[in-house]
Amino acid sequence: MAREMSFTRVLIANRGEIARRIQRACRKLGLESVAVFSVADRDAPFVAEADHAICIGGAAPSDSYLNIEAILGAAHATGAGAVHPGYGFLSENADFAAAVEAAGLVFIGPEPDAIAKMGSKIAAKAAAEAAGVPVLPGYRGADQSDARLLQEAKALGTPFLVKASAGGGGRGMRLVTDMADAPEAIASARAEAQGAFGDPAVFLERYAPRARHVEVQVLGDTNGTVLHLGDRDCSLQRNHQKLIEEAPAPDLPDDLREDMRAAAVRLAQAIGYRSAGTVEYLYDPEHAEYYFLEMNTRLQVEHPVTEAITGIDLVEWQLRIARDEALGFAQSDLRFDGHAIEVRIAAENPAENYRPETGTITLWAPPSGVRLDTGVSEGSVVGHHYDSMLAKLIVHAPDRATAIRESVAAINRFAVGGVGVNLAFQRALLMHPDFAALRHHTAGLAELFPDGWTPPKPDAQSRALAALALHLNLAPKTGNSPWQTLGAWRLTAPAGRPGAAYYWALGDDDPTRVAGDATKLAVILPDGAHLAIAAPDLAANRLTGRIDSTPFARTAHLRRAKDHWQVHLSAPDGMATFGFETLADRHLQRASEQAGGADTLRAPMPGAVVELRVAPGDRVAAGDTLVVLEAMKLLQSLTAPVSGIVAEIYCAAGDTVAAQAPLVKLDPEEIQ
Repeated sequence: MAREMSFTRVLIANRGEIARRIQRACRKLGLESVAVFSVADRDAPFVAEADHAICIGGAAPSDSYLNIEAILGAAHATGAGAVHPGYGFLSENADFAAAVEAAGLVFIGPEPDAIAKMGSKIAAKAAAEAAGVPVLPGYRGADQSDARLLQEAKALGTPFLVKASAGGGGRGMRLVTDMADAPEAIASARAEAQGAFGDPAVFLERYAPRARHVEVQVLGDTNGTVLHLGDRDCSLQRNHQKLIEEAPAPDLPDDLREDMRAAAVRLAQAIGYRSAGTVEYLYDPEHAEYYFLEMNTRLQVEHPVTEAITGIDLVEWQLRIARDEALGFAQSDLRFDGHAIEVRIAAENPAENYRPETGTITLWAPPSGVRLDTGVSEGSVVGHHYDSMLAKLIVHAPDRATAIRESVAAINRFAVGGVGVNLAFQRALLMHPDFAALRHHTAGLAELFPDGWTPPKPDAQSRALAALALHLNLAPKTGNSPWQTLGAWRLTAPAGRPGAAYYWALGDDDPTRVAGDATKLAVILPDGAHLAIAAPDLAANRLTGRIDSTPFARTAHLRRAKDHWQVHLSAPDGMATFGFETLADRHLQRASEQAGGADTLRAPMPGAVVELRVAPGDRVAAGDTLVVLEAMKLLQSLTAPVSGIVAEIYCAAGDTVAAQAPLVKLDPEEIQ
């Protein structure tokens, strides 16, 4: 039965950067957009930029972005004729796609049957085999008994993976290197699969160490035409979550590349696929072999790199195909131009086990001249309810080496304040020699940084220039001397000599001193290091001057935090952030900073209490897990700051807590 495919208004069942991306494509085609949003996203940019917007529920995804009834109700209330699911949330939910169509709306994506078939990893691999696509050896049978799975595991041999049939993103997956661990791996993978996907079915698959992740973009219309738009490499991953993606996939043998692309098209044709989709492979460079991994029946996060090298707007074509338009180009028309890299920008701290970061973005100053798909802007609030990815930086260059250099240069110019992000870590990945030499692989992040990654420490000159930037920012713009009418923070000039201003870098007991006049200033660091700057000036976020007669220019952004100043300064190792207190700040330090003491466990970020592992009267040792907190879909184990006896508990499982909220108070004691 033919669908009614005419629509002029599209409801976007998603949030953040992908919602804004779809809005841009709608505007390009003259379509109106409808934003659905949770109460937590009321002030988000994607809501303000939509033609129509409607709140569909609370901050929890289950109350809003996963609430099928609320989304369909919003579509009818706003007169939308089609629904675009974006990625994540309900984008690969066959029941949602079917419900959209049953409601008389157009689902902008593949048929529900195709989503269901590819959503089951067991069924997807069977379909791949039937289409002549190579798959890894393993067991994908219907008999899910412990005895059968263990029998097949022994036949397969180690190492192997236990994987959830309905899984994705590494959830419901266990690596087994010792057969004695197989029973526990199967049981835990089943339990996680049931909890995450409502389906405990698992399958076994040979583990391919040092494999790369290569995927092929496909695009199909409603007339049965399916084309490929080239390939991508997404091998830099953390816990099966992609960090950096690039197109085309580098260093593939030509015949194998063409075989991969042809196999992806065959599979898509075999299941009657329409819209944009991605066939993912594991590629074994040592043996020049590839194996089907899964098919994503939606738009990928990394679709911009394919758009960059092909010139094809994938979201526009999703909309066109949903309106029953035939593809306006043939496979022979496609050309692949240059190399593109996408860097995911996430609110997390890689130096502290990728701890999620929350708060208000006080500075958002991206580089010019490159593509940025972002869901936030200055003033946006980053909460704990959703995924930590904020934006994607996309660079297109003539070749891979140039794309890497330009990506690093773009990160060097990107300043973010108020919320910690992973830009310095992504810069380190791009600059790692293993990435340049293509020695990285999907499980190789630990090999790149065997001792863990730590952010680079700013050099002495950058520390001095950061203090200079703050000094010039606070100095009055009139008069002949920066010490005229400077207020409480300056020390007056004794005996006719120039005065000095003092700034305390956060964590330093001794101050950095700035002295001199408007034509030449000297910065003296706490360790005695001295830097003289002639003709210092700060204008339009640009710090300039001369050091040893050599001109310099640095990007500098200054923002006032609650109790100190933040200086974001371009440095040799990228954008660096410095915190300073003035004399006035030190006099006005909040007494509440001393409250609570070292015997109280506090929430390091807003989140939801998942598990409380202690009760009043329990004896604990320093480092024992007391509370498990969920923030941005990640579980954080919060440990006892000292040894002692649990005196008071201020939370319960299921509670939502604010940052720095007290959770557990201990009476310290010596644990024998």
